[in-house]
Amino acid sequence: MIRPATPADVPVVHAMIRELAEYERALEEAKATEEQLREALFGARPAAFALIAESDETVVEDGIAAGDPVGFALWFRNFSTWTGTHGIYLEDLYVRPRARGGGHGKALLAALARICVDRGYQRFEWSVLDWNAPSIGFYKSLGAEPMSEWTVQRLSGEPLHTLAALAQSDENPNQATALSI
Repeated sequence: MIRPATPADVPVVHAMIRELAEYERALEEAKATEEQLREALFGARPAAFALIAESDETVVEDGIAAGDPVGFALWFRNFSTWTGTHGIYLEDLYVRPRARGGGHGKALLAALARICVDRGYQRFEWSVLDWNAPSIGFYKSLGAEPMSEWTVQRLSGEPLHTLAALAQSDENPNQATALSI
């Protein structure tokens, strides 16, 4: 069963984010706290949304009780200037190893596709690590196409701060405008 996450799900979503980070060989980079997730998902101005996959209530999977959360999808809206519509960017999709192969990942993706269609969004996008062959194969089986001409770019840490400093010149205080998003 797929359902929207609730504030009570924050600890399990946080735990699964850490499990995903460990799988992706980057546990030390997973620094989000439960409090940050609670604010991002359920604060006054939510920045992201989450769906929970639960174990089928009629089946007890290996080591997982019926109704237990076995996966999640965390997503946010993006916008295409080319289509003039919003879309969904899937930040994280994770199914616990013992529940893989049970259709939970496909059900989460189908639920997100349904949100896109119902809201008139024209794109559903995500990134996948180059070495994650099982996930790449799974996505291809659903008809997903790799965007081979596009490369994700990222600024973080010191380079982010260095670039930001260019907009905060003391000599011209009107140079930068604060944005409220």
